[in-house]
Amino acid sequence: MADIKLIGTDVDGTLTDAGMYYTVDGDIMKKFNTHDGMGLKLCQAAGIKTAILTSENTPIVAKRAEKLKIDYLFQGMKSKLEVITSLCNELDIKLENVAYIGDDINDFEILSAVGLKACPADALPKIKNIPNIKIMSLKGGEGAVREFIDNYILTD
Repeated sequence: MADIKLIGTDVDGTLTDAGMYYTVDGDIMKKFNTHDGMGLKLCQAAGIKTAILTSENTPIVAKRAEKLKIDYLFQGMKSKLEVITSLCNELDIKLENVAYIGDDINDFEILSAVGLKACPADALPKIKNIPNIKIMSLKGGEGAVREFIDNYILTD
């Protein structure tokens, strides 16, 4: 196993397919993949802390994080790197001990800084071009987070 102490993930386009589904009444829905959820649970069982970071602020994400018993949920922030750096200081770990998966421009800064970085197959080209990024074969919402966990974090 890599020396990862914390795994962070984006939501839209990573844990979900980036779709925004609306009911007739205007309620928003998101589709999460249960394989990704199990991967995060396996990380927790291995002693790796879990974090969800999203610039959105929705009760749907809070419910999903609660169901998975995610250690840290950060919603509505501007700089994911500032948030993860602060969390690393609190946990007394280095950015090199952080794994993160994201897909869009708001993940660029954090992906450029962490030790182990990945993106779904359908991430934006700017994200795919980050040096040393692992590009998953699966798309966001289709198990890309689990693929990252299985192939690069819980490899033993």
